[in-house]
Amino acid sequence: MVLAIIFLLVAIVCIFGTLRSIKNRNFLAVFFAGATTLLFGWFSIMTLISEISSKVS
Repeated sequence: MVLAIIFLLVAIVCIFGTLRSIKNRNFLAVFFAGATTLLFGWFSIMTLISEISSKVS
């Protein structure tokens, strides 16, 4: 659970990195920051949903 929260924080920081890379027109950085945002965000959200749903049932 703690790892999912840390990964969610990483995904939030990567959102800012993606926006800064778009502003600077650095497309390689946009790709890597965007991919990191999607992967870390997906993992953390799915882990949180799994933890919450296991507690409910």
